[in-house]
Amino acid sequence: MADLNNYSVIGRMTRDLDERAFAYTQNGKARLNISIAVNDGYGDNQYASYFDVVVWGKTAENIKPYIGKGKQLCINGRLRQDRWEKDGQKYSRVVVVADTVQLLGSSQDNPNSAKNWGQQQSAPQAQQPAGDYQSAGSGDGYPEDIPF
Repeated sequence: MADLNNYSVIGRMTRDLDERAFAYTQNGKARLNISIAVNDGYGDNQYASYFDVVVWGKTAENIKPYIGKGKQLCINGRLRQDRWEKDGQKYSRVVVVADTVQLLGSSQDNPNSAKNWGQQQSAPQAQQPAGDYQSAGSGDGYPEDIPF
């Protein structure tokens, strides 16, 4: 049987974009690092899970003007585990590598959005080509020299 790595999630961005969130690689490919919160549970048993997401290429460039803290996103992609060692200590994290990102809700959901795109206009959906397995790299305080 073949392996399957497919992940879909709807959540809200946990912070506004800063200068480290969006960058271009040495090869000129756009990379956007974001974090989303996903609420789960019911009643007094509610909790939030937080996920790091990396968006590559044209998808990253296309959604950047429309997103910010509190914006609801639907992300489809795959999970990737990054592992590295620093000062003899081993680290790892699981990252969502987005294939598609769809903006949800109206512009009123996020008054701090970088661009107010009006309620009559539908939210843009961006998609990047499949098979892009580049690393998330640095952007959220992780070392630049991750060996993958």
